[in-house]
Amino acid sequence: MTVAPARCDILTFMRRALLLALTLLFALPSAQTQNSPTPVYGYKVVATFPHATTSYTEGFFYLNGLFYEGTGLKGHSQILVTDPATGRITQHLDLAPQYFGEGIVDWGSNLYEWTWQTNIGFVYNRATLQKLANFTYTGEGWGMTHNATHIITSDGTATLRFRDPKDFHEVRNLTVTDQGSPVTNLNELEYIHNEIYANVWHTNRIARISPSDGHVLAWIDLTGLLPDVMQLDAEAVLNGIAYDAQHDRLFVTGKEWPTIFQIKLIPPAPTAKPATR
Repeated sequence: MTVAPARCDILTFMRRALLLALTLLFALPSAQTQNSPTPVYGYKVVATFPHATTSYTEGFFYLNGLFYEGTGLKGHSQILVTDPATGRITQHLDLAPQYFGEGIVDWGSNLYEWTWQTNIGFVYNRATLQKLANFTYTGEGWGMTHNATHIITSDGTATLRFRDPKDFHEVRNLTVTDQGSPVTNLNELEYIHNEIYANVWHTNRIARISPSDGHVLAWIDLTGLLPDVMQLDAEAVLNGIAYDAQHDRLFVTGKEWPTIFQIKLIPPAPTAKPATR
């Protein structure tokens, strides 16, 4: 038995229509997820540690039982290594007065630091803080962190740049967005569990960012962490994220804050489902 050409066309059309309907059906949950509100995490303070109110924090990380901090302001920029329990400075390095220090990051046995608007950065021996090399770049320097292969930087825009540690050249970049809108003023950074955590300057929020496409996976709202009466001035804002991978501890602080806080993230409450009959 043969099938007439017209019937073949009808069957082909029906198969294609069914395939299209199934494709749309399976794609629908993904679209709904993308359009749902970005989760917002709260926090619980687990412990506190001393922090110098003279430190205008621009870079911050934890490694091998110590806090490493890069501070800003021309004539006051330093790299500080401190004991968490006491706040005692175990090592320090003063930058030349023409430099406004910004983000810092560890890379192997070295420590990288860059500056705000002078387009020059420095590589130090992390154990001694002896300068080993200089490097240059275009644009402003803000935050720094790293994954297993690249140094990741912010410059106050919505763009994060992945750089080759050998010469600091840009390998790729991504635009950070929340619900499709760019998130600007990205500042101090930390790489945690395959996410990029970023302070948003002059806010009490940290963005948790996908390193693959830049979309904001979740927000951390730290409102009320440091009472307003304890902030020295309008620029004493949240800016400093550090992570102890060995013990799964998350630390945050701010510019000229008196305290470093160890916090635990509190997931958002599940959304109640509408009642049905």
